[in-house]
Amino acid sequence: MKKSVVFAVALMCVASLFISCSKKSAKKGDGTIKIGIVNNPPSESGYRAANVKDFETVFTAAKGYDVKSFYSLKNDEQLNAASQFITEGVDYILLSAAATDGWDAVLKKAQKAGIKVFLFDRMINVSEDLYEAAVVSDMAKEGDTAVSWLKAQNLSEYNVIHIQGAMGSDAQIGRTGALDAEFAKGTMKKVVQQTATWDEAEAKKIVESVINSGEDFNVIYAENDGMAKGAVAALDEAGITHGVNGKVVVMGFDCNKWALRELLAGNWNYDGQCSPFQASVIENMIKSGNVPSKKIISEEKGFDAKKITQSDIDTYGLGD
Repeated sequence: MKKSVVFAVALMCVASLFISCSKKSAKKGDGTIKIGIVNNPPSESGYRAANVKDFETVFTAAKGYDVKSFYSLKNDEQLNAASQFITEGVDYILLSAAATDGWDAVLKKAQKAGIKVFLFDRMINVSEDLYEAAVVSDMAKEGDTAVSWLKAQNLSEYNVIHIQGAMGSDAQIGRTGALDAEFAKGTMKKVVQQTATWDEAEAKKIVESVINSGEDFNVIYAENDGMAKGAVAALDEAGITHGVNGKVVVMGFDCNKWALRELLAGNWNYDGQCSPFQASVIENMIKSGNVPSKKIISEEKGFDAKKITQSDIDTYGLGD
């Protein structure tokens, strides 16, 4: 009798396990790919708005994707969101980190759960085996290209207001590096170096503070277009000329169409390109299972107000 009961219970357990496995297989066999996207908010900048739109356009329900997105400029909030996506059992996590550090534990957890991670826009400080591939801009090269252009202007002196992006982000670190090297060599003077966290209004305040202090400057190096716009607003209110043939050289990054129009009009001097279009590259790797390289770099360049054309704006400009 006891043997019969034990045998019956065993059969029930096997049946239960079979049903459970069948359900799991059916769920994975329905063709839906579950994706968790962790990104910075579209309100951060024109670049980010274009970046978010790119992912929304590529990863759609009509193409078989079940997508959940989380946006924050705070690294701890992004970490919590990624952990939640792991708990929910997504197939892929696509990540543009607010800061480069702090991601080891979460990515190890994802790896253990069999979840594949793709980085986009920004690199992070983790072992390469924790992510499939990174589709990014070379932020250090962006900084090098911009500073090389600035040095080529052969100004009699370089008194620089340096407005930084969110500290610790890959974009900030890369765009800061080349300029810091010039400060260290003494070839350029650091009038002020301060973060505005990508914010136009904060950038305006930084420049207003320098103007009010009476300290001389002739270069504004802003790490995105929005902050350059805020800086220029402060110059305009103070009656300080800028751009081609102006007193102050104005430099931005991202290549929003409205910013490139400022170059074409001669109001700004330089804008560094940063491509926001990474979604289709990642989708191709997901669909094909083929990862051609661990790090895939977007081709980018810088634009000079004296050389830019309307065709450049139409081809490379972001937004409207």
